[in-house]
Amino acid sequence: MNRGLSVHFLRASVLYALAGMALGIHMAASHDHSQLPTHAHLMLFGWVGMTIYAAVYKLWPDATAGLLPKLHMLAAHAALVVLVAGLYLIYDGNIEIGDPIAAIASVILIANMALFAWIVWRKVR
Repeated sequence: MNRGLSVHFLRASVLYALAGMALGIHMAASHDHSQLPTHAHLMLFGWVGMTIYAAVYKLWPDATAGLLPKLHMLAAHAALVVLVAGLYLIYDGNIEIGDPIAAIASVILIANMALFAWIVWRKVR
């Protein structure tokens, strides 16, 4: 079992929350709310999603055993960072660059959620 996985996800969630809040403050200060979808995805998947992963891995430590939870962790971060970058580009006016980036990240994100579902169904009792 890898009990550090829950700590990792919780710490990451706080960092994503800070980044999302910083983007929110930037939007408020500049009176430019064009990045609202980016902010929302960062807060939801970054803060809330990673916190939920942390809670599940803490409450059911057997779920941390094996390679799949580590792959889940890596894919969760990769998908989120790439998605946020793609969305930022889209809502900054660079749709032709950001759209394929966000699309790829979205596929990784949903595949990663399916992986998490697999872990939960097999390990959470």
